[in-house]
Amino acid sequence: MNKNLFANWEAPASWHKMTTLECHTGGEPLRIITSGFPLLKGETILEMRRDCQQNHDHLRTALMFEPRGHADMYGCVITPPERPDSDFGVLFLHNEGYSTMCGHAIIALTRVAVEAGVVRALEPVTSLRIDAPCGQIKAYAEIKKGQIRRIYFDNVPSFVFDADAEVAVPGLGTVSYTLAYGGAFYAYVDASSLGLSLRAENHSQIIDAGRRIKQALHSSRAITHPLHADLGFLYGTIFSAPSETAGVHSRNVCIFADGELDRSPTGSGVAGQAAILHAKGVLPLGEKIVIESILGSQFQVSALNTLAYGPHNAIIPRVEGSAHIVGKASFYIDPSDPLQNGFIFR
Repeated sequence: MNKNLFANWEAPASWHKMTTLECHTGGEPLRIITSGFPLLKGETILEMRRDCQQNHDHLRTALMFEPRGHADMYGCVITPPERPDSDFGVLFLHNEGYSTMCGHAIIALTRVAVEAGVVRALEPVTSLRIDAPCGQIKAYAEIKKGQIRRIYFDNVPSFVFDADAEVAVPGLGTVSYTLAYGGAFYAYVDASSLGLSLRAENHSQIIDAGRRIKQALHSSRAITHPLHADLGFLYGTIFSAPSETAGVHSRNVCIFADGELDRSPTGSGVAGQAAILHAKGVLPLGEKIVIESILGSQFQVSALNTLAYGPHNAIIPRVEGSAHIVGKASFYIDPSDPLQNGFIFR
């Protein structure tokens, strides 16, 4: 057979179709929805996020959950910009809902925006302004002879919320942690304090510990953002340990949403880590460090400057990484499918 006749299949016109561009940053997936998602209502990204939560959440689950996705899938919806000087807006999707910031997505979106002509490519540096739920992100692509050489972004103000805190965690005992914000709130835990290995083969134990800590904190304390109530919640747990790789400062493994394990070093996570290290006096302004993921993929992070952010002493972190495009996809929703909105096992 010279031609595969299965390729002749066409979806009925009554089925809902959504198309996506499939990417990854340091191993962490990003499913960019390119068509088939409704225009969200609202003047701000947070208002559009509420509209999506209240009226279109079944499309999030359809694309993030099985059978189209999986328990660790991550995606985004492109929106109109909120600010007049921004190029576009973005909502981030995952298995639990909608995150406030996602650095790995910003890196992938910057590459795609340049290569797809969403923004005009200028050498030596193309700059973008992206409206995220946490605020405006300034992203940059260094270009030479038409090829992207580097991608980095300047994050929203990042700060330490609570240093050297403790929480009682069932099955783990008393856990020491630092609460910090890098566009999302994370509890940072020294993995060695729990005797926890951050090697890839230990991923199940890492997920379990991360979920336990997040659940214990969720039930025991309030978290408030200085400007927006919608941003005041714990997104995940980040375990840190010294790296075994020469030239790498540390390994970060983030457990976020409902037990998702970030394959990348976590862009907003390394931003919060930079705030912690700067507050401790071990990361001077302008000094870069490399942080790796559970896969060994790397982000660079530095603290550009300091500022007051509400009652907090904050920094502006710069995060650098690389993204890759792995495919395009078309997904369909058969109205007669009893599992059309997806399902998940975690």
